[in-house]
Amino acid sequence: MRQLIVTAFVSVDGVMEAPGGEPGYRNSGWTFQAVEFDEAAYEIKGREQSETTALLLGRTSYEAFAPVWPTMEDFAEYNAMPRYVVSTTLERDDERWPATVLRSVDDVAALKEGDGGPIAVHGSATLGKSLADAGLVDRYHLLVFPVLLGAGRRLFSETDKDLQKLTLVEHEVYSNGIQKQVFDVQR
Repeated sequence: MRQLIVTAFVSVDGVMEAPGGEPGYRNSGWTFQAVEFDEAAYEIKGREQSETTALLLGRTSYEAFAPVWPTMEDFAEYNAMPRYVVSTTLERDDERWPATVLRSVDDVAALKEGDGGPIAVHGSATLGKSLADAGLVDRYHLLVFPVLLGAGRRLFSETDKDLQKLTLVEHEVYSNGIQKQVFDVQR
C-alpha cells in the first residue's frame, strides 16, 4: 500500500490558508512576510520531492498551482511525477500541468492500494481534512510557523471523531522559530 503524506505550512493555531501570497486572505503570504527566512527550515520540502512518487491536490490548489508550478525550476521533480486532482466539478485537467482527475475519496483509497511509492498532498485544506476523516492519511510533514493567524482555513477537521494518536518521528526547531514536525498516524 502506498503511503499518503499531507505536507503543510501551518501557524501555531492551525491555519494553513494562503502561505505563499494567494489573493483573498487578509494574512496572505504570512510564511515569508512574518518570519525571517532560514533555508535550513525548508530542507524537508526538497526531500519530499525526492521521496514521493506522485502529487495529489484538491481542485482549488490544483487550479492555483497549474499556471505557476510548471515554470518553477525548484519544483522540477514534482513537475515530472504523476499528478492527481480530486474534484467533483473539474471538467478536465489543465493542459499546462496535466493531471488525472479523481472524483472521490474512494478513488484516492484505490490509488493508495495500487503500486508505487509515497503520495504527497500539498495545500488542499478541504481535501486534507476529507482524507484524514476517511482514515487515509499516513503521515504529516508540518512546518509550524511561530505566528497566530486567527481566522482562515485550517489543516485539521473539526469533525467529532475518536481520538487519533500520532507518533512524532522527526522534529527540529530552526533559528527563526519554525518547527519541523513529522508525525506518523497510528493505526
